[in-house]
Order: sequence, then structure tokens, then C-alpha cells
Amino acid sequence: MYQILEDRLSKIQAAGAQSLLKNSLTGLEKESLRVNTEGGISKTPHPTVLGSALKNPWITTDYAEAMLELITPPCDRAHKSLDFLLDVETFVYQHLKDELLWTTSMPCVIRGEDDITIANYGSSNAGKMKSVYRQGLAERYGKVMQVISGVHFNYSVATEFWPAFQQVENESNVDNQIFINTKYMGMTRNIQRYGWIIPYLFGTSPAICKSFVENGRLPKGMKDFNDHTFYEEWGTSLRMGDIGYTNSGDDGNGVKASYNSLEEYIASLREAISTPYPEYEDIGIKNGDEYLQLNTNILQIENEYYSSVRPKQILQGFEKPTCALERRGIQYVELRSVDINAFRPAGLTHKQLYFLEIFMLFCLLQESAEIDPDESKEIDANQSIVAHKGRKPGLELSRNGVAITLKDWATELLEKMQGVANLLNNAHNENFYCDAITAQMELIQDPSLTPSAKVLDDIFNKDGSYYRFAKRKSEEHREFFLKRELDEHINQKIELVAKQSLQQQSELESAKDVDFDTFLRRYFDNKL
Repeated sequence: MYQILEDRLSKIQAAGAQSLLKNSLTGLEKESLRVNTEGGISKTPHPTVLGSALKNPWITTDYAEAMLELITPPCDRAHKSLDFLLDVETFVYQHLKDELLWTTSMPCVIRGEDDITIANYGSSNAGKMKSVYRQGLAERYGKVMQVISGVHFNYSVATEFWPAFQQVENESNVDNQIFINTKYMGMTRNIQRYGWIIPYLFGTSPAICKSFVENGRLPKGMKDFNDHTFYEEWGTSLRMGDIGYTNSGDDGNGVKASYNSLEEYIASLREAISTPYPEYEDIGIKNGDEYLQLNTNILQIENEYYSSVRPKQILQGFEKPTCALERRGIQYVELRSVDINAFRPAGLTHKQLYFLEIFMLFCLLQESAEIDPDESKEIDANQSIVAHKGRKPGLELSRNGVAITLKDWATELLEKMQGVANLLNNAHNENFYCDAITAQMELIQDPSLTPSAKVLDDIFNKDGSYYRFAKRKSEEHREFFLKRELDEHINQKIELVAKQSLQQQSELESAKDVDFDTFLRRYFDNKL
């Protein structure tokens, strides 16, 4: 099962190609709700001092006006991306006055749909499109599901490594970008196959505030802790479970993109964004002059498709994601299944990032067959059961239709990742990668050491509710960032980028432009 992986590792080492991996790039995207001192979602607009949410490349908003998203540029080391994130969050906190950034993936106290204001990106056509898209999500799925937060880990294999890898694979005659696309799609399939290990190791959302659930009804499988908290006894990441945001259900509008090739992936998404769906047609596109959604198709745009992993290409102008992938191929892969680590100010640790880098490279080098419908269902079932029951003693998953305990499978995977860790240690002349494997192996052997277990322990024995736990940690992290000294040069740079983004938005809004109806039509016709 791992022979191809081991052969590839041996050949890469024999060719001395591991050193070429040094320039692989990582980037982070972290979402956090701004909340008031009582722990309720903030009603204030996106702070002007943070720049334009439409144009600032480092500080923006996600679904809601109060939902900050902090983005790092690609960095040649994972720890550099975390350091950059720390600096940006320091800048944010030191300009937030009394507000907190909610430090867990599941939301704070929410008093219904009206409590959530959709993000505002200004009066330009580009800004209107972003807001209308979010209104469409509200009409289709409701607002509450959209304010779940997480961390996205972006990984791009070093450009210099690909030609050497082609030689190792005896495929030097294949077009370079086609080879890259093929290998990256193999990586995405393996991320899905083995991705259940991420919520087990890093899941930090085994409990929720009752305000998250409509009418406070007890969700199936969960337990009632007290008047304020529901929890899963063995849960790891409810964000990745059945109560999280998804559009891949079995209710007729489910979407399941194919990852068997880049061409199939693009085709499956294009079909979803061009196929009308009766329920969304009933909503309509407009109510008078106000847009309710961008269109009535299964997906409004590609970004509406929820998945734990996405192959990505940087967009140029108003380019569609599928067009960018078709024209220039895959540039990086986005892993979307990481919970915010409530125990760390930045929501991540260096050790987590080292492991994620190992995991991504392991998924690239490991054999990756196509995913058939049966395996697709198996992948979904494994993710769901780990999200809800991951720490249950003796828990069994399904691998190729055969039952295997999570502990046995996870132990096996980490043992096989050791070779990848050695490869990266050699590339960087350090031991951090092997140390990261050792640290995660401890969590496999003792589930009580996992972040999700520690969250429940604090709720049960220290705080008394999910809300109190999350608020306490948010306040602790706020103090950390307020006390942290930001280098003046870095502070000035972040401040300058924020000011420039406001100017860019102003110029965009004052420029002559077509009406919004025409803009949308041209966008969907690929004529912008």
C-alpha cells in the first residue's frame, strides 16, 4: 500500500532532490469573529483603520461584517507564515478598542439571523458582487452556518522540485504543467482519503453554544451539558461534522466535484454553476431592485462549493476560478479543515504547521488512485464519524470497505509519514519535522491529550460552559496581543497597506463603470 511512496522517497534522496523542497511555500488564512465585551457578535462596521475589506490583501472580512479574515502572503517556511499572522493580529488587536476576536471555530452568542450583518464591500460592482453572493448564501443556507471560523493552510511545492520529480517518475517528456496538475490532483484525493486525521489531531470544537442551534433543539447525537452548552462526548471538530456548513447533502441540490483529474474537477464545478435548481428559482434573483442572489443555479460561483480541500490558481482581474485553473493550471492546494486552536493566541502552533507540511507532501508522494462513488461515500462517512466520535475508544473507520480502528490506521499513517519528515529534515538541516511526528503520535496513543479533549475538560471542570471557556481564552489572547510589541517597521508597513487599500477602493468606486446587471452578465460570460 505504501511501496510507491517508499520508492519515491528513495529516488528523491538518491537524486539529492530533497534540497529543492526548501523553497516550497506556505500561507495561512484565519477567520475570527469580532465580538463585544459580553461575547455577542459585534454590530460595528469593519474598522476603517484596518483598511478596505475589498482591497487589503492581509486584513479582510469573510461572510459577515464582523468576521475578520487575516491572510498571510506565501512564505518559504511555515513558521514565517505564522510569525506574519501574529504580527497582523497584533496590529488588529491594538486598533480594536474593547472588542475581542473569538478564539474558537464555533461562534459566540448569536441571537438569530438578524444578529448577523452581511459583509459590506462598498459601492463598486466588484464590492456589490461579493455582498450579493453572501446574501445568496443567506437565502440558501441561512446566516448562522456562515459564521463558523477556521484556518486554511495553503501549500505550494517548490517550482525547482517539479523537474527533478518528473525525472524520478520517468515522465520528463510530459508537459510540465500537465505533470504538476496530475500530481496535485493526486494530492487532493489523498487529502480527502486521509484528511480525517486532521480533525482528530487538531479539532477544537467538540461543544457549541445553544444559541447556534435553531430554537435550542438538541442536535442528534449530542448531549445537553447545561442551559448554555451542547457537546459531543467523543467529538473532535463539530465544525467539520453534520452541523457545519455543507452543500454536499442528499436533498437533491448536493454537489460533489470530481477530483479524478483537473479537467473533471473544472467540468463538475462548471456544471454546478450553470445548472438551475428549482428551490433557488423559487427564491428568485431579485426582490424589486434588491438582489437576493447572483443566480438561481446549484452554485452561484465556484467558491460556494464547500470541500476540505481545493486546488487553486491565483486569479487575474475578474477571472473565474475554473478559468484560472484551465488557463494556467494548479499553483497551490488549500487545506480547509483546520480548527482554530483555542489554546494558542494565533490559533496555531509551529508544531502543527510542521505536521501539516509533512501531511501535504505525504499526500503528494503517496499512491493516489481515482475515487469512485463508493470510496467517496466512505470518505464522507469517515470524516463525519471522526468529527463527532473521533476519541471514542476502539472507534472503527472504513478503508476500502474493510473496518480498521482509527488508532491502528492513524499509527500506520504517522509511521509512513516518518520518511517524509526525514526528507524535510534533510532539506532544511533540522529536526523539527520528526519532532512534529512524535508529538502527534502521542495524541494517537492518548486521546485525552488532544485539543478537543482539553476543551471539554476545561468546560466541565473550570468554566462551566462553552461560552465561558471561549470568552476566557479570547480575553487571555487579547491581553497577549495588547502586550506584544510590534516592530515599528512592520507596524508602518501594515498601516501603509491599509491606507493604500482604502485609496484603491475609492478609485475603483469613482471610476466609470457599467451598471451592475451588465457587470454580472459580462462576468458570467467571461467578458470582463
